[in-house]
Amino acid sequence: MSMSSLKYLSGYPASVLDQVSAAISAKTLGQFLLKKYPDTHNIKTNKALYAYVMEVKNQNLRQSSPLSKVVYDDKLDVLHNALGLHSYVSRVQGSKLKAKNEMRIGSVFKTAPIAFLNMIVVHELAHLKEKDHNKAFYKLCTHMEPDYHQLEFDVRLYLTHLDLFGDLY
Repeated sequence: MSMSSLKYLSGYPASVLDQVSAAISAKTLGQFLLKKYPDTHNIKTNKALYAYVMEVKNQNLRQSSPLSKVVYDDKLDVLHNALGLHSYVSRVQGSKLKAKNEMRIGSVFKTAPIAFLNMIVVHELAHLKEKDHNKAFYKLCTHMEPDYHQLEFDVRLYLTHLDLFGDLY
């Protein structure tokens, strides 16, 4: 198995990559994911996504900056090599400078399990308080989602499966 087919898993130890490669060769990666995450969610519209994100935000980050926009973005993973994007948009309106927080979630998460959507939402919400991927950022992620690191790994497995075999659900 070439490293280019495991691009989402770069940085993981060789022993983990060997296990993933074996599952890919045996064509069992999809079965593993389906057994662990049998169902997808029904948050398909931008309006439903906004409501979901606001619910997670209000449970965990009530004091953080407001979000003005939350949308699925089908260009996101291609253009930004990212699955989610938190942006701080500044606009001049008259004599005032208005700043807004926006969140874009890769549309690949429209058909993913709810746990995967939650992981990416938590990740992007953490950027409201911590701009960089540092220790405080990941501590905040695990505060909001205790299984954050496992879910991040499983999302990487899911993306690898999508790249190699196509849709899982």
